[in-house]
Amino acid sequence: MELKQQLKLSQQLVMTPQLQQAIKLLQLSRLELSDLIAQEINENPVLDETLSQEPEAKDDGGDRIDEPAAREERKTEPTEDFDWRNYVDRSTGSSGSGYFDGGEQEDYTPAITRKTSFAEHLLWQLHLCDFDDQGMEIGEYIIGNLDKDGYLLLSPDEVAGDLGVDRQCVEDVRRRIIRFDPVGVASCDLAECLAAQAEMLPCNSVLIKQILLSCMKELERKRYQIIARDLKVPLKDVLEACEIIANMEPRPGRAFNDNETQYVTPDIYVYKSGDEYVVMLNEDGQPKLRINSFYKDILAGNKVSSDKTKEYIQDKLRSAVWLIKSVYHRQSTIVNVMKSIIKFQRDFFDQGSGHLKPLVLRDIAEDLSMHESNVSRITTNKYVLTPHGIFELKYFFNSGLPSDNGESIASESVKNMIKDLVQNEDARRPSSDQEIVKMLKARGVNIARRTVTKYREMLGVLSSSKRKKHI
Repeated sequence: MELKQQLKLSQQLVMTPQLQQAIKLLQLSRLELSDLIAQEINENPVLDETLSQEPEAKDDGGDRIDEPAAREERKTEPTEDFDWRNYVDRSTGSSGSGYFDGGEQEDYTPAITRKTSFAEHLLWQLHLCDFDDQGMEIGEYIIGNLDKDGYLLLSPDEVAGDLGVDRQCVEDVRRRIIRFDPVGVASCDLAECLAAQAEMLPCNSVLIKQILLSCMKELERKRYQIIARDLKVPLKDVLEACEIIANMEPRPGRAFNDNETQYVTPDIYVYKSGDEYVVMLNEDGQPKLRINSFYKDILAGNKVSSDKTKEYIQDKLRSAVWLIKSVYHRQSTIVNVMKSIIKFQRDFFDQGSGHLKPLVLRDIAEDLSMHESNVSRITTNKYVLTPHGIFELKYFFNSGLPSDNGESIASESVKNMIKDLVQNEDARRPSSDQEIVKMLKARGVNIARRTVTKYREMLGVLSSSKRKKHI
């Protein structure tokens, strides 16, 4: 045992703030990157932006000019005289008069309106009814406890207990609300909701209400013969009633849901030029970052009197340069990864989604001499516009399944096969999972039944018993 000192030389990776920022930029979506750049521009005075459509001014030596004084010189002279005073007078008119030069002036002020909510629509109908104060309180409480689909979240007993009123009063008010528009709101379950809609039908709805209130389980499983036997009615009448039920609205509040369509803006465009595919980065609306030369000239000319000011400018300058390099690295990495994906998935771009090949992140990482984690980050929340539509970059990575010819087939291609088989099947005799296995085997794909079941559920396809149609 002894104490001694020795020198050891080693290397280790240190996650500096700049490196963390570069890694963070890789996984950002296009919208998130735009927000980050806008925030950095507001916080860093050294950063300057130039839109892609804005031409860059250059001096006689070919250098870019960034000074504000130079931008002031870029003024265009008017090509012709224009009476701006007369234009302003005609545009504004006399305020509040509504007339100009003896004629009626139209008001083009846009009217911004808000969509009526589901609760407001029901409260409006509630206030039109002749309820007393207690009934109005019960109705407002019921409407305030509806979910987005229009079902009552509380039982009538709980509503009566919360308000300290009789249960029958709650039930009477709820029965009137159920007949509001849309019909079926404030129902406690699906059967009650559909039964309320059946009462509003012009035809005889006795059989429909019997099916909904006493044979709901058999209706869900499409056991029409059992329903006809239990109700002692002809099978034809049961099928006609079930056809009417299928056209009812199981979610009355669906029309008032504020689920707006989310449009996807692709990060990359892939076009075919001749026999090759061209990869273009979507830079529409993205500002081009540059260093403001005003601060560079201050540092170069030693015009800074305070050491703190100089240190502040130098720190912001380093941060700006690193951000510009990180953005450029992100863009070049996306393009390189997309080119590598095209090389591995050439059959998909030529013939469609049915010709996807098995691909994992390691294949792209080895092809580009990158780490798998970087490939995973750069393919997260990124979309590409191809000749076959818009796809997420993760779409091109999937596992492989064995085939009879010895080659592997992509799992996504197998899903498309299953979807195609289900769409083209006989609705009266839908194919079971085991029959789909046999049909896939005839196409050279060896797959287990449980795998078909898993893929079918991932595609949102019902089982064969629920897909069967008797009409």
